[in-house]
Amino acid sequence: MVETSNGGNLEEHEQIVSEIHLGCPPGFSGPHISKFTFCLPPLDADWRSHGETGSVQGEIELDEDGDIVVPRRPLNRSCCLSIQHNITSSIPNVGLQVWRAELVLSDFVLHKIHTSSEFEGIISLELGSGTGMVGVILAHVAKTVFITDPRYFCAARDHGDEILDNCAKNVHHNSEMFKYRASVYVRELNWKNSWPPTMDLENWETEKRFSWTSSEVEEVQGASLLLAADVIYSDDLTESFFKTLERLMSQGSENTFWVPNGAIADMNAEYRWSCISLSSSSRMLYLALEKRYNFSLDDLDIVANGYSRFQSYLKDADECESLEHDDSMPFFVGKPIDLTQIPQYVREYNRGNDIEIWQIKYVRRKYPSQ
Repeated sequence: MVETSNGGNLEEHEQIVSEIHLGCPPGFSGPHISKFTFCLPPLDADWRSHGETGSVQGEIELDEDGDIVVPRRPLNRSCCLSIQHNITSSIPNVGLQVWRAELVLSDFVLHKIHTSSEFEGIISLELGSGTGMVGVILAHVAKTVFITDPRYFCAARDHGDEILDNCAKNVHHNSEMFKYRASVYVRELNWKNSWPPTMDLENWETEKRFSWTSSEVEEVQGASLLLAADVIYSDDLTESFFKTLERLMSQGSENTFWVPNGAIADMNAEYRWSCISLSSSSRMLYLALEKRYNFSLDDLDIVANGYSRFQSYLKDADECESLEHDDSMPFFVGKPIDLTQIPQYVREYNRGNDIEIWQIKYVRRKYPSQ
């Protein structure tokens, strides 16, 4: 389990182990491939437009005996995902391991794929993708998936491409799962750097494999879905993550609504009512995290400090709608997803009780001059 002190340095030599062992051989230090099995809907989704009975525009098909032909919904396909990962890693390289939150977020994406068309044909951006498992699953229905992870460098050793290389291998090994003509890109996205990324011409030849092109930057601006799993474990990284998130989710024009007494009113309302400007990009983040508990000398108790720091960046949805809140600064609104309503599709893990998925929006609220 990842354990870091608040504001402390990430120790290069410290080795940690994920709770997910997946039957890996003990003492094995190199890359290991684990198999994950689950079901996916058929690639041909035309049956959705026909309804459960399969009839089209009220037509009824009869067989040669005059009996009604009841079209059958295509059977789900059993899939096996091959993920290369390490069994142990240093803290900066935790993206080389498989973590429980990544598997729960995979369950969430699979549930959306099975029960709705919400993710079909979308452009998606995953932050801190690690092994790339979630993005690979999403590519089954999405139009374009950007799988990203930060580069990490230290004086002793260059780890810059280690996680990205591993992720790219997982994308390649599982490409048969992708939707026809789906585009999947593995790219660097360092949360401590500016966005959009600047072109480093001096190191272009060595870094271009995971660097962004201008057309990719333009395309990712249209991403409606952002995903992240197990990126909350260090206060410094959490701060950098939310700064990057703000830059990504604040882009786009604004829609203006006038709200009296917490309810949306007619657009011809007078200016004495509260005026709320919301980002019109409709970008949504689904973030999976694990509450990790450690003994705190300050509190003399076992606490989840990282989780508390994460919640400090969010405002409650009910609070957002209240006129008593008069903060004109942008803010994030989050609400937890009820995981009891999300079946476990991925079979090879124990979900546990400390994983949460949060739905997060970025809101800009402004009040008009009187």
